[in-house]
Amino acid sequence: MSSNGAHRPIRVLFVCTGNSARSIMAESLLRHQGGSDFDVYSAGTDPRGINPLTVRTLTEAGLPTDHLGSKSVELFLGQAFDYVITVCDQARQTCPVFPGSHQSLHWGYEDPAEAIGTDDQRMKVFRSVFTQIGQRISQFVIIAKRERMAAV
Repeated sequence: MSSNGAHRPIRVLFVCTGNSARSIMAESLLRHQGGSDFDVYSAGTDPRGINPLTVRTLTEAGLPTDHLGSKSVELFLGQAFDYVITVCDQARQTCPVFPGSHQSLHWGYEDPAEAIGTDDQRMKVFRSVFTQIGQRISQFVIIAKRERMAAV
Protein backbone atom coordinates (compact mmCIF):
# COMPACT_ATOMS: atom_id res chain seq x y z
CA MET A 1 0.00 0.00 0.00
CA SER A 2 1.26 3.46 -0.79
CA SER A 3 1.81 6.04 1.89
CA ASN A 4 -1.40 7.70 0.67
CA GLY A 5 -3.29 4.60 1.79
CA ALA A 6 -2.49 5.33 5.42
CA HIS A 7 -4.52 8.54 5.23
CA ARG A 8 -7.54 7.01 3.51
CA PRO A 9 -10.23 5.79 5.90
CA ILE A 10 -10.51 2.03 6.30
CA ARG A 11 -13.63 1.03 4.35
CA VAL A 12 -15.86 -1.52 6.08
CA LEU A 13 -19.15 -3.09 5.00
CA PHE A 14 -21.21 -5.09 7.51
CA VAL A 15 -23.62 -7.54 5.90
CA CYS A 16 -26.58 -9.34 7.43
CA THR A 17 -29.73 -10.82 5.97
CA GLY A 18 -32.29 -8.17 6.92
CA ASN A 19 -30.03 -5.21 7.74
CA SER A 20 -32.43 -4.59 10.61
CA ALA A 21 -30.39 -5.22 13.77
CA ARG A 22 -26.88 -6.76 13.92
CA SER A 23 -25.33 -5.05 10.89
CA ILE A 24 -26.95 -1.72 11.83
CA MET A 25 -25.57 -2.03 15.38
CA ALA A 26 -22.11 -2.88 14.03
CA GLU A 27 -22.17 0.07 11.63
CA SER A 28 -23.19 2.47 14.37
CA LEU A 29 -20.66 1.13 16.86
CA LEU A 30 -17.75 1.26 14.40
CA ARG A 31 -18.69 4.79 13.31
CA HIS A 32 -18.60 5.79 16.98
CA GLN A 33 -15.50 3.87 18.09
CA GLY A 34 -13.49 4.21 14.89
CA GLY A 35 -14.27 7.82 14.10
CA SER A 36 -12.76 9.35 10.99
CA ASP A 37 -10.31 6.45 10.60
CA PHE A 38 -13.17 4.36 9.21
CA ASP A 39 -15.69 4.71 6.38
CA VAL A 40 -18.49 2.37 7.49
CA TYR A 41 -21.63 0.97 5.84
CA SER A 42 -24.10 -1.84 6.40
CA ALA A 43 -26.41 -3.69 4.06
CA GLY A 44 -28.64 -6.72 3.83
CA THR A 45 -29.00 -9.56 1.38
CA ASP A 46 -32.78 -9.17 1.92
CA PRO A 47 -33.25 -5.78 3.65
CA ARG A 48 -36.37 -5.44 5.81
CA GLY A 49 -36.09 -2.04 7.43
CA ILE A 50 -34.56 -1.21 10.80
CA ASN A 51 -36.13 -2.97 13.77
CA PRO A 52 -37.56 -0.42 16.23
CA LEU A 53 -35.78 -2.20 19.08
CA THR A 54 -32.48 -1.65 17.27
CA VAL A 55 -33.18 2.08 17.28
CA ARG A 56 -34.14 1.89 20.96
CA THR A 57 -30.92 0.01 21.81
CA LEU A 58 -28.74 2.53 19.96
CA THR A 59 -30.59 5.47 21.49
CA GLU A 60 -30.13 4.04 25.00
CA ALA A 61 -26.40 3.80 24.27
CA GLY A 62 -26.32 7.44 23.18
CA LEU A 63 -25.53 6.63 19.54
CA PRO A 64 -27.14 8.61 16.70
CA THR A 65 -29.68 6.83 14.53
CA ASP A 66 -30.77 9.52 12.07
CA HIS A 67 -28.17 8.53 9.43
CA LEU A 68 -29.04 4.83 9.48
CA GLY A 69 -31.13 3.05 6.88
CA SER A 70 -31.76 -0.50 5.76
CA LYS A 71 -30.06 -0.98 2.38
CA SER A 72 -29.52 -3.76 -0.14
CA VAL A 73 -26.05 -5.19 -0.56
CA GLU A 74 -26.58 -4.62 -4.28
CA LEU A 75 -26.01 -0.88 -3.72
CA PHE A 76 -22.39 -1.65 -2.86
CA LEU A 77 -21.49 -4.10 -5.63
CA GLY A 78 -18.45 -2.92 -7.55
CA GLN A 79 -17.14 -0.86 -4.62
CA ALA A 80 -13.86 -1.68 -2.92
CA PHE A 81 -13.79 -2.37 0.82
CA ASP A 82 -10.91 -3.15 3.12
CA TYR A 83 -13.19 -5.44 5.12
CA VAL A 84 -16.52 -7.09 4.35
CA ILE A 85 -17.88 -8.56 7.57
CA THR A 86 -20.91 -10.82 7.70
CA VAL A 87 -22.67 -10.87 11.08
CA CYS A 88 -25.08 -13.73 10.51
CA ASP A 89 -24.67 -17.24 9.13
CA GLN A 90 -27.29 -16.86 6.39
CA ALA A 91 -25.66 -13.71 5.01
CA ARG A 92 -22.33 -15.50 5.05
CA GLN A 93 -23.74 -18.08 2.66
CA THR A 94 -25.48 -15.60 0.34
CA CYS A 95 -23.18 -12.58 0.45
CA PRO A 96 -21.87 -11.64 -2.99
CA VAL A 97 -18.14 -11.47 -3.53
CA PHE A 98 -16.60 -8.01 -3.36
CA PRO A 99 -13.50 -8.28 -5.55
CA GLY A 100 -11.80 -5.23 -4.03
CA SER A 101 -12.19 -6.36 -0.45
CA HIS A 102 -8.98 -6.79 1.46
CA GLN A 103 -10.48 -9.29 3.90
CA SER A 104 -13.79 -11.09 4.31
CA LEU A 105 -14.60 -11.86 7.93
CA HIS A 106 -17.50 -13.60 9.64
CA TRP A 107 -18.78 -12.69 13.08
CA GLY A 108 -21.84 -14.80 13.88
CA TYR A 109 -24.37 -13.47 16.38
CA GLU A 110 -27.81 -14.50 17.53
CA ASP A 111 -30.53 -12.59 15.66
CA PRO A 112 -32.17 -10.30 18.23
CA ALA A 113 -34.98 -9.58 15.76
CA GLU A 114 -36.12 -13.19 16.24
CA ALA A 115 -36.32 -12.87 20.04
CA ILE A 116 -39.74 -13.62 21.48
CA GLY A 117 -41.48 -12.52 24.65
CA THR A 118 -42.33 -9.16 26.13
CA ASP A 119 -40.61 -5.98 24.95
CA ASP A 120 -38.43 -6.13 28.08
CA GLN A 121 -37.43 -9.74 27.33
CA ARG A 122 -36.69 -8.89 23.72
CA MET A 123 -34.71 -5.77 24.70
CA LYS A 124 -32.53 -7.95 26.92
CA VAL A 125 -31.53 -9.96 23.82
CA PHE A 126 -30.91 -6.77 21.79
CA ARG A 127 -28.73 -5.34 24.56
CA SER A 128 -26.78 -8.58 24.88
CA VAL A 129 -26.03 -8.76 21.14
CA PHE A 130 -25.19 -5.04 21.12
CA THR A 131 -22.68 -5.58 23.95
CA GLN A 132 -21.10 -8.57 22.17
CA ILE A 133 -20.73 -6.61 18.93
CA GLY A 134 -19.35 -3.61 20.81
CA GLN A 135 -16.64 -5.73 22.42
CA ARG A 136 -15.67 -7.17 19.03
CA ILE A 137 -15.63 -3.72 17.43
CA SER A 138 -13.27 -2.43 20.15
CA GLN A 139 -10.79 -5.17 19.28
CA PHE A 140 -11.34 -4.75 15.53
CA VAL A 141 -10.53 -1.01 15.63
CA ILE A 142 -7.14 -1.72 17.20
CA ILE A 143 -6.31 -4.60 14.83
CA ALA A 144 -7.47 -2.83 11.65
CA LYS A 145 -5.46 0.29 12.49
CA ARG A 146 -2.40 -1.82 13.29
CA GLU A 147 -2.73 -3.71 10.01
CA ARG A 148 -3.11 -0.43 8.12
CA MET A 149 0.07 0.98 9.64
CA ALA A 150 2.02 -2.25 9.02
CA ALA A 151 1.03 -2.13 5.34
CA VAL A 152 2.39 1.38 4.83
